[in-house]
Amino acid sequence: MISSKAHKEERVNLATKIKDYSLLIKFRLSFSVVISAFTAYLLAGGESMTNLFLLSIGGMMITGASNAFNQIYERELDKLMSRTQDRPLARGAMKVAEALIVALLLTVVGCLMLFKINYLVGILGVFSMFMYVFMYTPLKRITAWSVFVGAFPGAIPPMIGVVAVTGHFNMMAGILFLIQFIWQFPHFWALAWMLHEDYQKAGFSLLPSRKGKDRVSAFLILAYSLIMIPVILLPWAFEWTGMISLITGAILGMLFYLVAYQFYRNPSDQLAKKLMLASVILLPVMQIIYVIDKV
Repeated sequence: MISSKAHKEERVNLATKIKDYSLLIKFRLSFSVVISAFTAYLLAGGESMTNLFLLSIGGMMITGASNAFNQIYERELDKLMSRTQDRPLARGAMKVAEALIVALLLTVVGCLMLFKINYLVGILGVFSMFMYVFMYTPLKRITAWSVFVGAFPGAIPPMIGVVAVTGHFNMMAGILFLIQFIWQFPHFWALAWMLHEDYQKAGFSLLPSRKGKDRVSAFLILAYSLIMIPVILLPWAFEWTGMISLITGAILGMLFYLVAYQFYRNPSDQLAKKLMLASVILLPVMQIIYVIDKV
């Protein structure tokens, strides 16, 4: 009986520890980032399963390390916000030293895997982590321009996917970077609108208007949602994809814009959440369609 109880406690402790590590590296977010690199690699004509494995796992490690460093830096601020109070460092379930070891290990192994593909892929991985940890993270409490800065590392994964195939920068790498770069503004501003009051507790300035939740912020969300329509059609315009991506992109782009227009007409947390969820669907669906409809 005692042995059975001890085993049960060990399983519970192990499950809790796994959950804490998952929260530390933001596993679901890291996985979604890898999808961008994965689909870009296939669109660019990548065939090496070894490089695809290195790209996926190495990319997830670098993203996870960036998230872990971010939480180490913001551990005291995370205690102030409802959405982050359950993070392991914020609630005291993990020591800073442990989180730092995890972040460093992920960085080293992730970088080695990316550099194994080619040196440009490795450099891009290191650069994206540097921008996220040392530029975007501290800027969040200083200026709303932090979102612009953070959009650069956020858009690098598809560029990495292409460079992993070509070994150099080209138009496809730039266009896929642009698509994800523009997408982040309506996506993140919709999230920032929903969580504005929570972010203010930590002193984060993330909406584009100095007044926060106002018509200016709503209009800029609408404007970037409109820009997304022609941008997501660029792979078709450059003849990398066929009619399926044109039709799907036009329909999804218009639907996304209509949700943004609905939000602009009646700005609310509920419609901001609807827009944010629509953006979460838009990007990965289009990235998968690009691969399926590759010419």
